[in-house]
Amino acid sequence: MSSAPTHAPTAKPVRVLRAAALVGAMTGISRIAGLVREQLMAYAFGTGLAKSAFVVAFTIPNLFRRLFGEGALSAAFIPVYIETREREGVEEANRLVGRVAGLLLATLGTLAALGILMALALQHWFVPPASRWAAILPLLRIMLPYAPLICLAALAMGILNALRHFAMPALAPVFLNLVWIFTLLVICPLLPDDPLLRIGAVAWGVVVAGAIQVAVQLPALARRGVTLRLLCDWRGDARIRRILLLMGPMLVGVGAFQINVVVDGFLAMWAANWAPAAVQYADLIVYLPLGLIGNAFGTVLLPTFAQQATDKDHAGLCATLEATLRHVLIIATPAAIGLTVLALPVVELLYVWPNGQFGYMDAIWTTRALAALAPGLLFFSLQKALTPAFYALQDTRTPLRVALWGVGMNFVMNVIFVITWPDGWKHAGLMISTVIVSAINTWTLSRELHQRLGAPRRQVLLPTAAGVAIATLGLGLAAWEAHFWLGTALRPLLHSDKLLQAVALGGAIASAMLVYLLLLYLLCRPALRELLADLHQRKKT
Repeated sequence: MSSAPTHAPTAKPVRVLRAAALVGAMTGISRIAGLVREQLMAYAFGTGLAKSAFVVAFTIPNLFRRLFGEGALSAAFIPVYIETREREGVEEANRLVGRVAGLLLATLGTLAALGILMALALQHWFVPPASRWAAILPLLRIMLPYAPLICLAALAMGILNALRHFAMPALAPVFLNLVWIFTLLVICPLLPDDPLLRIGAVAWGVVVAGAIQVAVQLPALARRGVTLRLLCDWRGDARIRRILLLMGPMLVGVGAFQINVVVDGFLAMWAANWAPAAVQYADLIVYLPLGLIGNAFGTVLLPTFAQQATDKDHAGLCATLEATLRHVLIIATPAAIGLTVLALPVVELLYVWPNGQFGYMDAIWTTRALAALAPGLLFFSLQKALTPAFYALQDTRTPLRVALWGVGMNFVMNVIFVITWPDGWKHAGLMISTVIVSAINTWTLSRELHQRLGAPRRQVLLPTAAGVAIATLGLGLAAWEAHFWLGTALRPLLHSDKLLQAVALGGAIASAMLVYLLLLYLLCRPALRELLADLHQRKKT
């Protein structure tokens, strides 16, 4: 590894905040639809066995999506695709797309078929019918075909992102939530009042949604001259070998992490029948701002960094990275602390409804998971900003090494927490472990990039980080006090519990943000001005 440059990067950063805001807005539509979906799931299933079994079963096709779709394949494919399109033309780039799509479907279709056969064998020969694990396997059989479909959709998203078209790829996942909501509102009421039967209908809806997510992106691809044909002549293509070589280390790293996620689901089921459901409800709340912040920046940064790396503009890459990290600190930190302080009011407002299956103890369990996981929002977002820089430089080994270390540490801590923590808190230990590992991984990735590129520089980020920390402390105190005061003062005036919850929470958030922005203006004025300038920067044609 080369030593850090002696001169700090002086190039101007590429303006990515506006594009990230667009991606965040489109992703936000999907996440809001996902929030409505989970509210309906909470109303219909609470934290019962049907919901927990669905959560565990759904992690398997999601494993393939994150591994081959949004993870290793996208990170390895996008730099090679951009290079091919620029140097060899659109027709050759389309041929590369067809070969990658054909290889992807052949591989994942085979794995899905084998998984279905394995689930049948386990269900009939090894798992007792009365066991909690017996509820997982039928749902897994239904949803495994979702894996090749959603990975093909993710490939289409990657192509559009590489062509700097971010709206449709970010909006495509909303169709999963729309189909899911339709199933809960229209299909499930037509079925007998059996939670396991109704959750099976939801599983079928997921598969249908996977096909729709592919279809809605085809017109956007066609308008940009991209044909998504399935080609089988991938064996002699040197670019395919190059993509596979780049994917190798990432598959190990991302695969180990995602397998660890699956194992965590089973550990949560081991802790309690309700634990996977409670964790899922908390996850969704955290992933709403994460989609608006971390995922949005990560989506925009990979093609941006890849273009800068292709042009050998390492100084520009460094400047873009540092500006992005300052933006993430300003945006993600208040969201992380706000969710931690207001965890219980948020859970009560979103999930506790009259006559629903989500009751008082469900809210307590979900609140514990949310308060434990919410601080990690900052580290998740920073990690999503740092990792694309390695992939753009076609360095997959460093993220692999960091990921493998984190996976091992996370697994050990999770087992310790499940064994030693008291009932009702074991699932919170799983969340705390995730946050700790993410914080360490973020610091390690930042240090590795600094040693290679000279960025991110500590002296550039520390003033912003210190000011944000003080401003966020004020935000947390204001949120706590404002929610308590509003809840007490308005109770005699508002007779609807839901209206009282909404007004008190909304007032607390508004008061906290006012305090935060005031302190931020006083403490981090240059960084705040930079953020606003980037946001209003017009796209160059």
